[in-house]
Amino acid sequence: MTINTSDIQAVDSAHYMHPFTDHKGLAEKGARIITKSDGIYIWDSKGEKILDAMSGLWCVNVGYGRKELVDAAAKQMQELPYYNSFFQTTNVPAVKLAEKIVKLAGDNYSHVFFSSSGSESNDTNIRMVRHYWTTLGQPERTVIISRNNAYHGSTLVGSSLGGMGGMHAQGGMISGIEHIEQPYHYGLAPNQDRDAFGLEAAGWLEKKILEVGADKVAAFIGEPVQGAGGVIIPPKTYWPEIQRICDKYGILLICDEVICGFGRLGKWFGSQLFGCKPDLMTFAKGVTSGYIPLGGVVIGKRVAKVLIEQGGEFNHGYTYSGHPTACAVALANIEIIEREGLVDKVHNETGPYLAQKYAELAKHPLVGGAETCGLVAGFVLIKDKANHTHFDEDLGVGMICRGHCFANGLIMRAVGDRMIIAPPLVITKAQIDEMIRLIQLCLDATLADLKKQGIV
Repeated sequence: MTINTSDIQAVDSAHYMHPFTDHKGLAEKGARIITKSDGIYIWDSKGEKILDAMSGLWCVNVGYGRKELVDAAAKQMQELPYYNSFFQTTNVPAVKLAEKIVKLAGDNYSHVFFSSSGSESNDTNIRMVRHYWTTLGQPERTVIISRNNAYHGSTLVGSSLGGMGGMHAQGGMISGIEHIEQPYHYGLAPNQDRDAFGLEAAGWLEKKILEVGADKVAAFIGEPVQGAGGVIIPPKTYWPEIQRICDKYGILLICDEVICGFGRLGKWFGSQLFGCKPDLMTFAKGVTSGYIPLGGVVIGKRVAKVLIEQGGEFNHGYTYSGHPTACAVALANIEIIEREGLVDKVHNETGPYLAQKYAELAKHPLVGGAETCGLVAGFVLIKDKANHTHFDEDLGVGMICRGHCFANGLIMRAVGDRMIIAPPLVITKAQIDEMIRLIQLCLDATLADLKKQGIV
C-alpha cells in the first residue's frame, strides 16, 4: 500500500486528537506515520527503520510480527468474537486466563478481575478497596496513599492516584488521595547510602499514615519500578520496609504492575523481584504484548474472601471485562513467553548484559545516575557530574536528545531530562549492542549541540 505522508499528516491534524500532545506544535511539524513492524523494529511511511527501545509504550514484550497472536485472535473471533461477563455468563478464554495468571502470581492470590487497560484497573482497585473496608465495618477507611511522580493511568481516578502535577492541573483530583515523596536516590540523596535512603523513603509512608490516621487509610499503591516517572528504581531495602509498614497498620498494598508485569524485570511480576506480597496487582500492557487491549487486577485471597463471602453484589464492571478475543490473545502471548523462556532470559542473560552496557554508558560526560532493572533502564542528562549540577529545565535538554534519537533511528523516551528505555523482551545481546551504539551516537550529537549553544 502506497502512503502519501503529507496527506495523512493533514488528515491527522484535522481530525485525530492524540494523547499527551501539544496539538498546535504537532500540526506545525506533522506526525510521524508508523506503517509496519517486525521484531524490535518499526518503519515509518518514508521507509526509515527505527529500533523501538520503548516496546511501543512499554508493552510489546514478545516483539512485533508474532503470527501466533494474530492466529489466536482470528480463531477466537470466528468462534466467539465477543460476549459480556454480566448476567451470570462467562467464556472459556477468560476463565483459562484467570487461572493462568493466578498460578503465575503465586499462592497469595485466587482471583482476577478483567478490564481493558491499566487506568480502568486502577479505578477498579479504588472501588474494590473501599468496598472491602466498608464490608468489614470500617467505611471511614477511604484514603489511598500514593507517591509523587507516580503514574497510575490517565482517567480522573488514575491521574489522581498518580503524582504528576500537570495532570492534576487539568480536571483536578478526586478526594481521599494523599502523596508521599518517591524513592529517587540519585535525584534526592545521591550522597547518602543507598540502602539507608531506601529505609528512610519507606518511612515516609509511616509518617503519612500517622498524619492521616491509620483508621482512615485504606491502601498504599506503588509501581515496583516507577515507569513514566523516569524509570525510578528503588533501593533493595525499600519494598520490604513498605510491606512491613502496611502489615503493621493493616493497610492493603497495591502494586501497579502494568509496566513491570509479565517478565519486564526478570520475574513474572515486579513484586516477586522486590520481595513483597501485595493484596492487589494491577496489570495490562505486557499481558497481550499490546496486540489487543486488556487489563485487570490480580486479587489476593485476603480481599477476595471478604468480597465473595461477605460483600454481596460487586456493583462494578466494564462492557469488555473478560473480552474473549483479548483473553485468547493473552493466553497465546503467555505461551510464547513461557516457551521461549523470556522471563529467565531477562533475569539471567539480557538484563545483566544491559546493566553491563549501561555501566559503560555512564562514562559519557552527559550521563548521570545510569541504572537498570531487568529490561528497563534510565539515566539523567546532567551538566556537571562532579558537582551534581543539573541543566535548567527550560532548556529542554531531554527533548534535544530525543530529537537526535528520532533522527537516528532510535525510539528513546525523554521524561524531563531523564532518558529511558524498555526494549522488547526478545531483544538479543547483538541488538543491545546496536541500541547502545545508537544511544552513544545520540548522546554525542546532544553534547555537540549543547557546546555549540554555549550551554556546556
